[in-house]
Amino acid sequence: MTGPRIASLLASATEIVCALGARDRLVARSHECDFPSDVADLPAVTAPKLDTSRPSGEIDRDVKRLLEQALSIYTVEAERLRGLKPDLIVTQTQCEVCAVSEHDVVAALAEWTGTRPEIVSLRPDALVDVFADIERVAAAIGRVDAGAALVASMKQRIAAVAGKTASLPKPRVACIEWIEPLMAAGNWMPELVALAGGKNLFGEAGKHSPWLTLGELAAADPDVVVVLPCGFDIARCLAEMPALTAKPEWRALRAVRESQVYLTDGNQYFNRPGPRLADSLEILAEMLHPAHIAPDHHGNAWVRG
Repeated sequence: MTGPRIASLLASATEIVCALGARDRLVARSHECDFPSDVADLPAVTAPKLDTSRPSGEIDRDVKRLLEQALSIYTVEAERLRGLKPDLIVTQTQCEVCAVSEHDVVAALAEWTGTRPEIVSLRPDALVDVFADIERVAAAIGRVDAGAALVASMKQRIAAVAGKTASLPKPRVACIEWIEPLMAAGNWMPELVALAGGKNLFGEAGKHSPWLTLGELAAADPDVVVVLPCGFDIARCLAEMPALTAKPEWRALRAVRESQVYLTDGNQYFNRPGPRLADSLEILAEMLHPAHIAPDHHGNAWVRG
């Protein structure tokens, strides 16, 4: 296959490139790129500046400390990247905390000699932006038709879920994107909740995820709580939950008393604005409407909390 040599510094972008049939054009990835599984064979050219194995409260403090000093949270290995000779680098401007940003890439290319690679920077604030980003990547790698087909397939799957849930009761849903301190989910998540047949309580579509107090959560008393911490799988989510479950306000929640708390693999699904947002919507519909939609992803993408 002909086309540019691609360095993807964003997990969702790597998924987009592969879904467009251009896996063989990838020459580099970020440290977070892990799907499809064979991309692990690619050299990683980024690394975090903090220890992501520490508890969520300590990660939050480290992130804020770096940002207060106007420092990046990630390192781009400029020499290694240069040696891989990419023609195209895909990064993002949506969130400097979640992944390597365009600013990081520009800094890494500061001393680049010769022809510099093209930079495609994604900004997926809402579902419509995710579709636009897919088409933008498709155009940059010469796979326009594949991009249109991928977006059409995602929209078809999304419409199918919305059709199933349109007439069902709409539970009040709180989506938790960070455990300590509490953060609700914004961006595309309020849209997914609505499409899955729920009423989103915190966060606005197209806007960054807002901080949330336990008092605000208790006052809203949601019917369902979905925990989808950014960057965490189910095992890590379970390990972090005592920060909430030890508190009386949490135990008094309707969703807790009625076993309507769901822990998810946010890292693989809900946090990644790429092709698997269609999967994420299907997963969310399973959790919100267990009496109507088969739990096909139970145990793999979600468990009861």
